Amino acid sequence: MDDDIDSEERHRELMRKQKAAVDARIAKAELDKGVVLVITGPGKGKSSSGFGMVARTLGHGLKAGVVQFIKGAIPTGEERFFRRFPDEVIYHVSGEGFTWETQDRARDVCRAQGGWELARGLFRREDIALVLLDEINVVLAHRYLDQAAVTADIAARWPMQHVVLTGRGAPQELIAMADTVSEVKVIKHAFKQGIRAQRGVEY
Repeated sequence: MDDDIDSEERHRELMRKQKAAVDARIAKAELDKGVVLVITGPGKGKSSSGFGMVARTLGHGLKAGVVQFIKGAIPTGEERFFRRFPDEVIYHVSGEGFTWETQDRARDVCRAQGGWELARGLFRREDIALVLLDEINVVLAHRYLDQAAVTADIAARWPMQHVVLTGRGAPQELIAMADTVSEVKVIKHAFKQGIRAQRGVEY
């Protein structure tokens, strides 16, 4: 019994110190601004994370914009869902399928550039709190868009607007300008076990 009491007291003291440290860090964070978030890496969950932030934005009564690059040949669950809220989410699909499926670089470049013009339009709207650029990192890795122009346009957006960029292979220039960068790693994936992509999980 005494050991249980000592353990509880040690836990309480540890949590007290941890709370003090966290509170101190929170107190130092006084700046409000639109943040740039990059979600990259080979693992599953990059787009899912981005769309989660779109849902979170709507939950606060704010508006979001989505430009989906690369994807587009098959409507995703995210597209089907968020198109139910046309007043809250402006949803654009600029891709026609994965690059190994389209096999037409000139067409892919044209679609990517069209998608970027849509994104630039969203950047100018002060009523759009968050812009998700889904799979744009792949577009940049393939050099379908000019990296310098992309980073310049993001930097010139409405200052309080958040931008989320997903996809594997994020270029270093984008990582350098971002406020938050997360890398999703692969530990295990169903596809490598011969399991096909599942509705509601992969698309």
